[in-house]
Amino acid sequence: MTDAGTSAGHIDTGKPHSARMYDYYLGGKDNYPVDAAAAEQVMSLFPAAREMARTNRLFMHRASRLLAERGVRQFLDIGTGIPTEPNLHQIVQEIAPQVRVVYADNDPIVLRHAQALLHSTPEGKTAYVHGDVREPGKIIAAARETLDFTQPIALSLVALLHLVEDADEPGRIVRTLLETLPSGSYLTLSHATGDFDPETWERVVEVYRKGGTAAQVRTRAEFTEFFTGLELVEPGVVLAERWHPELGARREGAGDGPPEEMPLYVAVGRKP
Repeated sequence: MTDAGTSAGHIDTGKPHSARMYDYYLGGKDNYPVDAAAAEQVMSLFPAAREMARTNRLFMHRASRLLAERGVRQFLDIGTGIPTEPNLHQIVQEIAPQVRVVYADNDPIVLRHAQALLHSTPEGKTAYVHGDVREPGKIIAAARETLDFTQPIALSLVALLHLVEDADEPGRIVRTLLETLPSGSYLTLSHATGDFDPETWERVVEVYRKGGTAAQVRTRAEFTEFFTGLELVEPGVVLAERWHPELGARREGAGDGPPEEMPLYVAVGRKP
């Protein structure tokens, strides 16, 4: 399942893209020199960028695992990024092989690697949508081909909304997506914040913007607003390392002490 738009297959290697920069942080090879240069510039300002990307990834694993254990059998993951195993469907289909997953992203390089996202279990199904979160209606329309919108769906917008500026009304986008989901559905979010070092994060945001990527960090209060009307899953809005650490495997190479806390707010909310 893809958007057949003419821009879907064109990869612009002249400017960095957030998905490819994220791939660079994670040690991947699906990025270009322009992405590496921008990512290195970010790391010169915020040396923990690689660790933050890994922290975010591990949160996605834990949140997806918890929701699958709670009985959710459908997932819509927007802002998927370049495939990095284990992908969301591998996490949840290990718990329940019949789970259906729809991935969505707007980077053409993700589209080229989409086949890696489609290796579902025989009992389940995965699909890929080439789409932009700023056009939620198009993503939902395509997702309906795979997901049953009369049954609960777990919506993931992981490390995505800090790439949507206020001018694009991220709150409206989230509400539009949630309005289509039935009672018992969930929203999973993670979001960078400048609460602890605003000057550094102003400079990081500027790197993204100069490269042509929208970016905006938000406060804890602003992040919490995305969950208006939802029932927060314990422990509520917290830094990523504090969200159900017992659900994750011990970090490779981790020391005996607690992990360094990243400026990354996370939460999961249930639609009543």
